[in-house]
Amino acid sequence: MKTNLLRLALLTIVIFTMNSCSSDKSEEASIEASNLTAKVVDYNYNELELATMVLINEYRVSQGLNPLEKINHMSFKSEQHDDYMIANKVVNHNDFVSRSENIIKVLGAKTVGENVAYNFKTAESVVAAWLNSPAHKENIVGNYTHFGIAIKSDPVTGKNYYTNIFAKI
Repeated sequence: MKTNLLRLALLTIVIFTMNSCSSDKSEEASIEASNLTAKVVDYNYNELELATMVLINEYRVSQGLNPLEKINHMSFKSEQHDDYMIANKVVNHNDFVSRSENIIKVLGAKTVGENVAYNFKTAESVVAAWLNSPAHKENIVGNYTHFGIAIKSDPVTGKNYYTNIFAKI
C-alpha cells in the first residue's frame, strides 16, 4: 500500500512539473495505441535519435553524472507518443501516466520522467532548448539510470516530434 501511494505521489509530482518545448494544447487524454505489457527489445534508432542521446549523455558526464543507458522499450513507448502527437497535431504529455505505469510494470522503474519537443532540426538545437528550460533540464540531470527517445517527422509537414523518456531502474 505504501509503495502504491509513493508511486502515485511521484507520478503526480512529475506530471505537474513537466512542460513541453512548444505550446501545450488542452486535449482529452487518448488511449495509448497499445497497452503493451511485454518488453519491446527491438528498436531501430535513426541518426538524429542517436546524436541526441549522445549529447544528453555528454552533458550529464560534464556535470559529474552517470551516462544513461538506452532501453529499446522506452524508445518504443516514446515512438508511440510521437505517433499520437503527429496524428493529433499536438505537442503534449497526454497519457504520460499510462506510459510511465507501463515502464514501471515492464522494466521495474522506480521513477519516470519525460521531455517532449517539436520542430527542431538538429540534436544540438533540441538539447540546447531542453537545457534552457528548467523543467526539461531537471529531467536531463535527474536521478535516472536509463532513457529512451523517438524522433519522428510528420509526413505532411516534415516537422520533427520528439519524446524522450527517462527512468531510474
